[in-house]
Amino acid sequence: MASTLGSGSKEVETVKKPFSPPREVHVQVTHSMPPQKIEIFKALEDWAENNILFHLKPVEKCWQPQDFLPDPASDGFHDEVKELRERANEIPDDYFVVLVGDMITEEALPTYQTMLNTLDGMPDETGAKNRHGDLLNKYLYLSGRVDMRQIEKTTQYLIGSGMDPRTENSPYLGFIYTSFQERATFISHGNTARLAREHGDLKLAQICSTIASDEKRHATAYTKIVERLFEIDPDGTVLAFADMMRKKISMPAHLMYDGRDNNLFEHFSFVAQHLGVYTARDYADILEHLVHRWKVADLTGLSSEGQNAQDYVCGLAPRIRWLEERTQGRAKQAPRIPFIWIYDREVQL
Repeated sequence: MASTLGSGSKEVETVKKPFSPPREVHVQVTHSMPPQKIEIFKALEDWAENNILFHLKPVEKCWQPQDFLPDPASDGFHDEVKELRERANEIPDDYFVVLVGDMITEEALPTYQTMLNTLDGMPDETGAKNRHGDLLNKYLYLSGRVDMRQIEKTTQYLIGSGMDPRTENSPYLGFIYTSFQERATFISHGNTARLAREHGDLKLAQICSTIASDEKRHATAYTKIVERLFEIDPDGTVLAFADMMRKKISMPAHLMYDGRDNNLFEHFSFVAQHLGVYTARDYADILEHLVHRWKVADLTGLSSEGQNAQDYVCGLAPRIRWLEERTQGRAKQAPRIPFIWIYDREVQL
């Protein structure tokens, strides 16, 4: 989960676009993998059983949202809720904007997984429960700091919009995307944990840290899969990596809409950047981490197209940082805008 800002931040645009209601996004599959590529993924099944499946915990060993929340069957339930709300009152509004955006993303994850299951060679039959979204949703409900009805509307709009995938019908792109995105959500939730701790809410910090730990484990699993693809099909994998980065890794929830703000995701991303929850520098750091982990610079025997792709991805992170520094130097004073999720209170972008 977390917001993804792309290759760099930009000056805040205060002029609103003309209203246009969200419309359903129809995903058009642009290509299907050739049989030999699908066979590569079928051949990975035994490898995955020995190298990936141990990252998935059985239900009985998984934490559940109720482990972190007041027990409604307890005589002390009302006192526990009162304490939760007192702690939440010490946390600023901009933090809650980011937490709501993260929660909405997690709530819509089953929709994203359904899309990923349509990719050739990439079915997920685990039926994993959306515990992250459930936990954040219940915490926000009990906190009393946010407008749950408006948040629920935003979630419904997002699920109705579907997902605008850049993964086409390719598990190469799908696994590269999830490797990047899961690491991004690990960073984002880790930073919300840090900020919650700084504001004195150790229970919320524990919640966010636990989610971050899950995301890190997921990122490790997907990263291992791509690592294996680089070993089996280095040319095809580096071409897919370059293709994915040219399209830019965008947060699954970039189509979020609250019924009013056509730039909602952009505004949410600016708040996340301002707080240091997820920044353009994080984007470059993740890219650099994956290039190093997958030993992209060491690939040999590539086609001319593969060599061009190799050069592109290996040189991209420094370019992103350079563009970010230039943009920050020219940035205007960020305005304050209202967010419907927090009863139209204003926060700085």
